Amino acid sequence: MGQTIVIIGGGAAGFFCAANINKASGTKIILLERSQKCLSKVRISGGGRCNVTHNSESISELSKKYPRGEKFVKKTFHRFFVADTINWFAGRGLKLKTEADNRMFPVTDDSQSVIDVLTRAAHKNGVEIRLGQQVYDIVPREQGFTVHIKGHQDIHADQLVIASGGFPKIDMFDWLKHLGHTIAAPVPSLFTFNIPRNPITGLMGLSVPEGTVRILGTKLQESGPVLITHWGLSGPAILKTSAYGALQLAALNYNFQVQVNWLAHYNEESFRQHLRVYKEEHPHQKISNIVGLPIPQRLWDLLLLFSEIEAAQRWVDLPAKQLNKLAKNVTALEMKVSGKTTFKEEFVTAGGIELAEVDSQTMQSKKHPGLYFAGEILNIDGITGGFNFQNAWTTAWIAAQSISTQV
Repeated sequence: MGQTIVIIGGGAAGFFCAANINKASGTKIILLERSQKCLSKVRISGGGRCNVTHNSESISELSKKYPRGEKFVKKTFHRFFVADTINWFAGRGLKLKTEADNRMFPVTDDSQSVIDVLTRAAHKNGVEIRLGQQVYDIVPREQGFTVHIKGHQDIHADQLVIASGGFPKIDMFDWLKHLGHTIAAPVPSLFTFNIPRNPITGLMGLSVPEGTVRILGTKLQESGPVLITHWGLSGPAILKTSAYGALQLAALNYNFQVQVNWLAHYNEESFRQHLRVYKEEHPHQKISNIVGLPIPQRLWDLLLLFSEIEAAQRWVDLPAKQLNKLAKNVTALEMKVSGKTTFKEEFVTAGGIELAEVDSQTMQSKKHPGLYFAGEILNIDGITGGFNFQNAWTTAWIAAQSISTQV
């Protein structure tokens, strides 16, 4: 009689694990998904293009992109890394391409092609996919586990993979309580900053290509594109800051001062000097006529307003006090953040199963033989850019290889 392998979660990690298990004769693989559709996060990620991974040959460099789990992924990536992901998808007819920022997408620019590959691979491996299956309890037995499903018959699993993704609240992990694992309380990781009642929100849609964001009173600082939205600030620099600062910013209840440098290659002193030279060279030019700086005109106009400089004023008439104020507002504009905005579809949490209780070589629980974890259920989260998917592929593949040796 063959074994029954149950995988809980129909997302990236669940499907990848199911597709990579080398089945013995008589083995059943059952994948349970609580909703009525699988791979929904894959579908909407990367604006519907699916940011499959991040191009890198350096395990140590890529590991640094994980605010939680850096040491753990440094070990797992030796088993299955970016090149393995590229080859896996290419071997199933889907090539990936690298963009300027090293994010990798399918050449089709369509997440459906990623879904098709994963779905085909799972079907080819004889995986039985069951939708609308809400697991409410798991009970370890002397041999295997009993999986309790709301409104459905219990399933006995000889081996069990939990790849259910992250949850925003600690009580949403209650169905795992009989497994006795320690769970790091979840907090949002990738989120944008709300800056209510600030005139900057009137510039929604504008962005600067290279800004620097600092959270005052902390060591948090990140650079990259900064986007102004109708609620505040977003873009890669903000999202990176939110990921690295997830625990600190939660402790501050998302109320803090953010300092934005709209020109990351300048600091306040060097930009002040730039303005002095510009003033000498263009004394009769209107200050509103910005030249040679990658700042959108409407943002420049607002920064002039913040600096109490009239739009029609000429450089020759600009007092040192106003020039200094402008230098500060361009390179160190302080704003009060009150709250955050998260996007449910692309929600990433810091928190989950504590990594000290999981074997990085097998993804097996150190408490229960035959129990495995993969993907975001673990206390691992990466910044934006394909890192969370790479963790899903890696942990799922390792779990699948480990399971394959047991069937």
